[in-house]
Amino acid sequence: MNTELLLRHLTSIDRSKDSAWAERLAPRKREELEFHDARVDRTVDGANDEGLASSSNKRYYRYVDAARRYCDDWIRTNAPGKVFLDYACGTGEAARKAAACGASLSIGIDISGASIDTARALAEKEGFSERSSFIQGDCEKTELPASSVDLVLCSGMLHHLDLSYAFPELRRILKPGGKILAFEALNYNPLIRLYRKLTPSLRTNWEKEHILGLSDLRFAERFFTRGEVRYWNILSILSPHLPLLAPALAAADSVLTKIPLVQLMAWIFTFELIKEPGKK
Repeated sequence: MNTELLLRHLTSIDRSKDSAWAERLAPRKREELEFHDARVDRTVDGANDEGLASSSNKRYYRYVDAARRYCDDWIRTNAPGKVFLDYACGTGEAARKAAACGASLSIGIDISGASIDTARALAEKEGFSERSSFIQGDCEKTELPASSVDLVLCSGMLHHLDLSYAFPELRRILKPGGKILAFEALNYNPLIRLYRKLTPSLRTNWEKEHILGLSDLRFAERFFTRGEVRYWNILSILSPHLPLLAPALAAADSVLTKIPLVQLMAWIFTFELIKEPGKK
């Protein structure tokens, strides 16, 4: 399917003008939609990576620079000339980066209509609207054509989904030889788990119970070949409380995150999934 036909298809499956669609969603999905509609920053100038107007988590996300650079480099290396999907895109930052790097088409899909509205406004403001398309939809049932996408970035969103639906759907829409990069929180560090329990208002009920672990990565291998796995932010998660020590904590993490077992104490891990050429 060429880009023009794909754009027409995206327009036909966009749910942002269909209020009845949201009413038909399963309760857990309606909760996600309402939660993120309520929290997204709708002002174009105020939109941010997490898509939240206010969150105590922001102070921690300021210190994930190394992981963010890794994701940005992955986009910069792989996106030129490709169809890119920002999966559960929020305000569409990754999609806009892919468009800036020369993607032939950069797509964002999200269940939150408010997020999609902001993503479109930002793409227009930054001059990427002609090379991008943002649609409201269900990531577990995207309605995208089979084998239509070359690259997918899953940035902090897989734990919002039922992976028994999400992984087969990603395999279906990914072209043979296509790649996925996932950026996710890891569920082993007891202090991080305690923090999540103490901040229940920051997450939906589904999200609280589905932070990823290595068992989820093994499940992904039923559908994809696993690529590089990396771990990020063990000591540097303390940086908001010890800002003067932030460079030293980051330097220590560059060592600790390479040590087996110790690396499981990381806050974040990234992993690449590949659909082997020749497979449907």
